[in-house]
Amino acid sequence: MNTFEKLSVLTSSAKYDVACTSSGVDRSGGTSFSMGSSVCAGICHSFASDGRCISLLKVLMSNDCVYNCKYCINRATNDTPRTSFDPRELAELTLSFYRRNYIEGLFLSSGVVNNPNYTTELMINTLYILRHEYKFNGYIHAKAIPGTDSELITRLGYLADRMSINIELPSQKSLQLLAPNKSGQSILNRMGHIKRGIEENKYDLVKYKNSPKFVPGGQSTQIMIGATPESDYKIMTLSENLYKKHKLKRVFYSAYTPVVEHSLLPAMNTPPPLMREHRLYQADWLLRFYGFQTNELLDEQNPNFNPLVDPKCNWALNHMDMFPVEVNRASKDMLLRVPGIGVTGTNRILGARRSSSLDFPHLKKMGIVLKRAQYFITCKGKISPGLKMTPDNVINSLISDRCQQFVMPKQITLFDNQEYERLFENFDRKSISLGTMVT
Repeated sequence: MNTFEKLSVLTSSAKYDVACTSSGVDRSGGTSFSMGSSVCAGICHSFASDGRCISLLKVLMSNDCVYNCKYCINRATNDTPRTSFDPRELAELTLSFYRRNYIEGLFLSSGVVNNPNYTTELMINTLYILRHEYKFNGYIHAKAIPGTDSELITRLGYLADRMSINIELPSQKSLQLLAPNKSGQSILNRMGHIKRGIEENKYDLVKYKNSPKFVPGGQSTQIMIGATPESDYKIMTLSENLYKKHKLKRVFYSAYTPVVEHSLLPAMNTPPPLMREHRLYQADWLLRFYGFQTNELLDEQNPNFNPLVDPKCNWALNHMDMFPVEVNRASKDMLLRVPGIGVTGTNRILGARRSSSLDFPHLKKMGIVLKRAQYFITCKGKISPGLKMTPDNVINSLISDRCQQFVMPKQITLFDNQEYERLFENFDRKSISLGTMVT
């Protein structure tokens, strides 16, 4: 294969890894009078520390893999074209793309060639050529291979800005079933090694000004959703532990898209659980920025998120005894738990109420989503003017916009049609028994 053919194969094989933001758009440059291209194969997007969106070349070192993970398009037994980049070839290709302003960095992963250590050495050689021979200072995200020796992980970490080791599946049982070559404990051990390296490096940077940086962008991981029967409660508990114990920057959730057939996997025509993925990201945000814990959002009796109502709204409906809260006196932690009030809105409220009492027009100017928040707050001891506190109004206001298509516009009761009732089948009864709050 020539370089372009290799690039086509290895960028296509890399697109199922979601440990960075990807556009998913496939639009070529078009006519000679048009400018730019957004072809999805090979280009993904991430965000710099200053908030800029940057383009990355997302590619595999090789799609020749000795592992036989049943869900992976690059598994050893799958009939697919195989190829590999030489370290210098990939380094020169990356630099060529950068000079043409196509990309600002590199996202590098790989199938397991021969063994994890051999594969990691290929990746290290590639990054070494970029960093030391070509003096490339752009952003590099490197995917560590499960099972790699700690010494090689350390060498890779000094060349990359961010590293990630994909857990893929939420339990050791599922890994044994679908990815027998991988060990959950081995993956967690490598995460712990990276965490310790980052902490030690912070001390070195304080003591020695010119000390090299070790994974300055932190580490992340990916969990696949829908390939195995684990509940949302199981997945979020795992994520919470990863944030607390291993100090991960981000856990990415990937709705499983069938790409290969196997009796242990969902059928090929099964649609990916995109709404479930969306709810997990919302809950993940609550864990990281809103002070929630997993056992507040889910439990063994209610192990999955409701598809119609976001996790924060669902929690609020289940804890109506804590509402309404007075905006001018509520604590920061309590304001963060009000649906429709985010982190930025909370900070604005805390700053503005130091100088004057707030009312609903003030909140609207601040960007507070009153469509949701009005049912859970008071201003100067009063509820929103003209507010109709009926169960239907509350539920319809809290249902996310992308779920409104399931709601009948002329609804009289919550269950006036079979489709609506089916969607609410797993809804916690406390969430819709609003008689106690409507007075």
